[in-house]
Amino acid sequence: MRAPPALQPWVAQVWACARPDAPSAHAREHSLPSGAMHLAIRLDGPPLRIYADADDRQGRDYAMATVGGVRAGYCIKDTAHPAASVGAVLRPGAALALFGVSAAELSERHFDLSDVCGRDEAERLCERLAARSDDGYRAGVLLAFLDARLRRARRRRGLDPQILHALEHVRRAPADADMAALADACGRSQRRFIAGFRDLAGLAPKRYARVLRFQRLLAALAATPRPVWAQLALDQGYFDQSHLIREFREFAGVSPREYLRCAPASPNHLPVKQALSL
Repeated sequence: MRAPPALQPWVAQVWACARPDAPSAHAREHSLPSGAMHLAIRLDGPPLRIYADADDRQGRDYAMATVGGVRAGYCIKDTAHPAASVGAVLRPGAALALFGVSAAELSERHFDLSDVCGRDEAERLCERLAARSDDGYRAGVLLAFLDARLRRARRRRGLDPQILHALEHVRRAPADADMAALADACGRSQRRFIAGFRDLAGLAPKRYARVLRFQRLLAALAATPRPVWAQLALDQGYFDQSHLIREFREFAGVSPREYLRCAPASPNHLPVKQALSL
């Protein structure tokens, strides 16, 4: 569901889904870095469980309502027990605009929603979402919550328009972005530019650009399932095929060929059971 105009600068998408009738075919997945922050609320079943690595058998449970910060690598999620859920994909700047915190403080980790908006407010949201099972109603409730957060926020005034402009430049051309030139254009030292960029995007500029390049690579693979790898690497801004493969393994945990063989239903959600059997 598309957010209303007032929220569109901060909210890319709101979604809601019922619990699937069939159990999951795999117990874990690699959730790949997208360059976005996520808010997800599970409405039944067990809470979100994240594993530290492939050898972690226990994992760590979070609250039913969770904020996932921007990441520069994959994380491993438990998918053995699907649940009804509702959530939002949040744009750069949303951490400051909606929750009054720097995206850098939330990056690379998951947090209980109550950590960023208070226990009472998080509990009221979950109670309202649980009142009805209609997906449209639940998406509307979440949008109303985000709109109320935006109206009350005071840190919006701290969003630097020059850094926002630089961030948009990186989003348009992640492989070609000259970070030193962008810092100069903003009238900032390298240190201040990087700090301001991390406040909005959660990652340093070069790392953020690498994640966006990886996302464009996933889109290219979806459009070209049998690519000419050397040419694809050059087209997507990598030095060569080896560079592409190294970065892909870092961000996805598998090689590009393994990823294609897995044929994930959603590009950023890679079933671990299939990946490890290759």
